Amino acid sequence: MALLFVVGVMNLVWIAVLTLVVLIEKLSPAGETIGRIAGVLLLIWAVATLLV
Repeated sequence: MALLFVVGVMNLVWIAVLTLVVLIEKLSPAGETIGRIAGVLLLIWAVATLLV
């Protein structure tokens, strides 16, 4: 829910993307791996945002 607030406020595209990621994470047999990859990518994006 926090990600929807931080990334998706007033932007339906981001809400749809995050919903799709969560759906794939929950339904896929490799969901835990996908969740970890998504988490690492979001952390890299956060650090890059802070540095720019």
